[in-house]
Amino acid sequence: MHPPSYASSPAARLGWLDALRGWAAMLVALHHAFYVFLPDLQVALAGRFDPGHYGVLVFFLVSGYIVPASLERHGSVRVFWISRFFRLYPLLAVACLLGVLPFLLGVRGLRAGLEEFDPLTAVVAHATMLQDLLAVPNAINVLWTLSYEMAFYLLVVALWAVGWQRRSAPIAAGLAVLALPAGLLPAALLARTAGVGPVVAAAAAVLAVAVAAAMSERPGPRTAGGLLGGLLALALVAANSRVEPWEGAVMLAVMFAGTAVYRAERGQVSRRATALGLGAVAAASLAAVAWAPRQDAAGAQTWQARWIWTSSLLLAAATFGAAWLLRRRRFPRWATGLGTASFSVYLLHPILLMVAAQFLGRTGRMDVPGMLVFVAALVALSAASYRWIEAPAQRAGRRLARRAVRGRVDRSPVATAVPR
Repeated sequence: MHPPSYASSPAARLGWLDALRGWAAMLVALHHAFYVFLPDLQVALAGRFDPGHYGVLVFFLVSGYIVPASLERHGSVRVFWISRFFRLYPLLAVACLLGVLPFLLGVRGLRAGLEEFDPLTAVVAHATMLQDLLAVPNAINVLWTLSYEMAFYLLVVALWAVGWQRRSAPIAAGLAVLALPAGLLPAALLARTAGVGPVVAAAAAVLAVAVAAAMSERPGPRTAGGLLGGLLALALVAANSRVEPWEGAVMLAVMFAGTAVYRAERGQVSRRATALGLGAVAAASLAAVAWAPRQDAAGAQTWQARWIWTSSLLLAAATFGAAWLLRRRRFPRWATGLGTASFSVYLLHPILLMVAAQFLGRTGRMDVPGMLVFVAALVALSAASYRWIEAPAQRAGRRLARRAVRGRVDRSPVATAVPR
């Protein structure tokens, strides 16, 4: 079946992904806003359903689908990392500055005891975007997901470097299966053994070397850099994540499940093999959820934690599947527009909630009008952030990427042999 004519443009083809991104970002924002504006609703949902966890898993499926496609579309690791940097870091830097500004002004502390860490260690950890895998508290609560995104990027580049990029389904299944024995491993093992500072310094150095080498024009360093980055990602997820290692393995498996769908859709692998791989991911992930969560002394909340993980996994998969089936249809402009600014929605909503809770006193009671004002303010702020921060940064990244591609072509033997 061929898509309708309007789907010939990239914007139309990716409308379903934008709609998913907007949906997921707003769910995470609303979940956190419930604590401030609708505490009774949050209490009612506790232990039954976690909209934020569900939204994050939807995000991971979308990333798994689209990120490898970005690398393969350009066929260049250098362009990929340039694109990722300008897509994420400008807004991330602004959000982090806003998040710690009250602390710098002396009006409140940092979250999760971050002020107890060496400032250089904290800054370097956040600069790598791996802070949640380096046992460093996140400056903003939602930044933990970016650490798993970065680990995924490193693994995608590693697979590209060795030519295994089309093995997404078995890799996803393998990660999900590895989540079972990972349930026996403690969290943050490396940091507790060697110390947070040394682990952060070593990880930052390895990351810098891996990315620089992977961006090389020479095959040897490019392959070595890709593999080094992939090994770093696996080591941190398995032996130093803030959460239980089985959770990190499942989240990576979810992202590669999204990649497997992309591969099958493009005819790069058989749909039967992909379906078997996705079935294995689901079975192994749910088995890991049932096996791995640890009990406290009284066994409290164990079943609640298992139920939240299970319901979030299944509902995220169903949501992604439904949107994929509708991928050739037009989605409302407001839905795709919200998705376009979803990164701003995701990073900036905790800043607004901090202002509402800490400085305006909007917490502790049901406040539906306040919730509506928060949503309106968030949408407006995110639209402005996308227009004035994200979009210009992405345009700058595309210009730099084009120069990198032109430079590579100009230096190639074929190009230099052509008269000008």
